[in-house]
Amino acid sequence: MRSVSSPTGGAFVPDLVCQREPSGSGVLDGMRLAVKDLIDVADAVTGGGNPDWAASHLAAKRDADCVALLRAAGARIVGKTITDELAFSLEGENAFYGTPRHPVDAERLPGGSSSGSAVAVARDEADLALGTDTGGSVRVPAAFCGVAAMRPTHGRVSLTGVLPFAPGYDTVGWFARDAAQLRRAGHVLLGSADTQRPLLKACIATDTLALADAPVREALLAWAAGKGITATRQVFDGPWQTWLHAYAYLQGIEIQRQLGPWIRQQRPRFGPAIAPRFAHALALDPAIEEAWTDWRSQHAGQLIAQLGPDEAWLVPAAPCVALHRQSGSAERDDFYARALALGAIAGHAGLPQVVAPLASVDGLPVGISFIAAPGQDERLLDLALAFSTTGSSA
Repeated sequence: MRSVSSPTGGAFVPDLVCQREPSGSGVLDGMRLAVKDLIDVADAVTGGGNPDWAASHLAAKRDADCVALLRAAGARIVGKTITDELAFSLEGENAFYGTPRHPVDAERLPGGSSSGSAVAVARDEADLALGTDTGGSVRVPAAFCGVAAMRPTHGRVSLTGVLPFAPGYDTVGWFARDAAQLRRAGHVLLGSADTQRPLLKACIATDTLALADAPVREALLAWAAGKGITATRQVFDGPWQTWLHAYAYLQGIEIQRQLGPWIRQQRPRFGPAIAPRFAHALALDPAIEEAWTDWRSQHAGQLIAQLGPDEAWLVPAAPCVALHRQSGSAERDDFYARALALGAIAGHAGLPQVVAPLASVDGLPVGISFIAAPGQDERLLDLALAFSTTGSSA
């Protein structure tokens, strides 16, 4: 089963009404909020994109912390959005609830696993949307759909009330139509004040651009040249594939711990693209976890030291423009490998990463994306806003 159309053609979980008024008033007054169906909303079942998960779990007793913060600042929930099953994909499809329509080209995939949230914002069905990002599940759909998005420093936004996938990499991310709204929501979620900060110095991580298709790479370099960004840096101190293998193994072991018991007990139905991924994760040998954990610690530390506190590095949010809905398995496998390797950069080191819709290839969005050192979330949001303002540079 591939690329089935959503029954409604839209971003929201079919036949699920989930609307909530704000619980307070503040900087998000009047904002419409969509919530990925991995994140709790009080009195609604968090379905996880899988009907067997939904059937085996009760309605949430309270809002997830991230939802509660946004509602307290004035946001109004307009619905729960489609997610790839239990977040285990980057394409944006769901075998049970359908594939949200790409906002530019209906023959393209929206990217996942926060596909519905990205599409809801891109199609002006919400002003803000919450997603989750483990290996790129906010960053890829933002790039594919042409919206602004943020993956925060690991641990900066509470995961309480969020369905766990691989907690050592999981983050709550968010989408907005533009950098100003993204920044406004960010201050609420990060618990920070709207103050002036020195802009980060923008550099180009040239070795990461080598993982992108030529048209995407050229679009990113042309944008950087137009902003006067010339300093270059290197992320990988060896084959990029090692970063991918480390991520795939460590994520898989965490999935094994978090979701393995439920899968073995319930024997749920999964779509044909998702079932083998869970089977592979559950078959991994935990004996080599220590070696990969040591690798992660060493390379994450080196990367953070290279970044320093005052730089932001341009990296591709996705290696290509949005995939065709009917793309074959070889093309998808190639995309998945490169996208996960790029996503693992921030993942391994717990870095914040921002995406802004500032470039395109043949009319399709290309996300301009920067990583920075842990804790530099607000300065990344400031940088995205500066670059989104005509004539700004850093």
